[in-house]
Amino acid sequence: MTKRVKIIGAGLAGSEAALQLAARDVSVELVEMRPDVQTAVHRSANAAELVCSNSLKSLKEDSAAGMLKYELSVLDSFLFKTALDHAVGAGNALAVDREAFSKSVTKQLEHNPFIRIKRREATCILEELDGFDGLILASGPLTSDKLADDLSALTGAESLAFYDAAAPLFMADSLDYERLFFQNRYEDGGGDYLNASFTKESYERFYEALIDARRVINRDFESKDLFSACQPLEEIARSGKDALRFGPFKPVGIKDPQTGLRPWAVAQLRPENREATAYNLVGAQTNLTFGEQERVFRLIPGLEQAEFARYGVMHRNTFVDAPHLLDDHLSLSRKGYPRVYLVGQLSGTEGYCEAIRSGLHGALAVFADMNAKPLPQLDKTTVFGSLLAYATDQETKNYQPMHVNFGIIEPLAKPIKSKKDRYQAYARRAAEAVMHYRARLQEAGL
Repeated sequence: MTKRVKIIGAGLAGSEAALQLAARDVSVELVEMRPDVQTAVHRSANAAELVCSNSLKSLKEDSAAGMLKYELSVLDSFLFKTALDHAVGAGNALAVDREAFSKSVTKQLEHNPFIRIKRREATCILEELDGFDGLILASGPLTSDKLADDLSALTGAESLAFYDAAAPLFMADSLDYERLFFQNRYEDGGGDYLNASFTKESYERFYEALIDARRVINRDFESKDLFSACQPLEEIARSGKDALRFGPFKPVGIKDPQTGLRPWAVAQLRPENREATAYNLVGAQTNLTFGEQERVFRLIPGLEQAEFARYGVMHRNTFVDAPHLLDDHLSLSRKGYPRVYLVGQLSGTEGYCEAIRSGLHGALAVFADMNAKPLPQLDKTTVFGSLLAYATDQETKNYQPMHVNFGIIEPLAKPIKSKKDRYQAYARRAAEAVMHYRARLQEAGL
């Protein structure tokens, strides 16, 4: 008899989970509320729409983000392959043409005979589970109020919310290429990134305008409200005059070709699509009003006449207290609902590739559980294994969403002083562990 799984949410995690289960001949009903119920930041009804940056972060094999991509590759992630198919130039990072990427994922879902897409809002988890072998909640950071309320009632825990922010997007033909220059960090000449070089005077002028600008949500945020990697630019600036110079506008590894010197500060722009018709201002998520964005960001050298393709926006992000709700299968078994699984940002992970990887993990867990097969434990020496262990550890206090990073990975048996050598050792060890994990999955028939 064919197994049946329902997935709520066709974002990165839900789409990956659906395709993984379908590849194992599981009948999937994928429920997506868009376009019937829209969010404040989505612009289409397509699956896997990227609403913040179009970057999936570093491809460097000895970085945590790069190690995660290696895991996705080894475990045959459908969305990672799609991202590679629609990559745009971004130096050592993987960035995608977001429209082409989401359209491709949508097409794969629509044309898969094991997947049926239902366009409606889900509001009651247990009613949705009825008649299915498992339910995967992948409704993301913008989970509807009704579904979030039902999840809160089901778990007895209050859903937490913080604010996430997106950077503005500029039309390429409105930028001043006489003042901007192409260069990747630590590389001489050329590159994928456009750089805007600040002098001390132009930087201070921009800084003063930024911290004085009107905001949509007109209050100073406390640290608990904001995930640090998504802090609005103005909040970072408010912590000190040099905060941007040592943060998103750091000039290290950049040489201004006009002066031959390192700039006082530098703002980088990354191509938004393959044709490079629009550029994203890197690390410049913002909560400024649209009018203030025009005034302030046009103070960046080379952006004086910049035309906005999209203004920066700020929105809610909902996630659960994963350490006290989820087990290492990402199920609610600790609350008595072993057939209900949470993946993606709703489960408390943060990041595009992290969402894809959690969707893959959730699919494997559901498939293993409903077929009474043991799911091999993911070693903590892998980056997602370390993130999973951290996110589901009941000893973790004051949990906040987390990226993969070396700070939570299993320490090396023998400490290595050199950071470069240490990260390379992490990568080698993780690669071996992932290959071993894949072999155990195959042995278990997963």
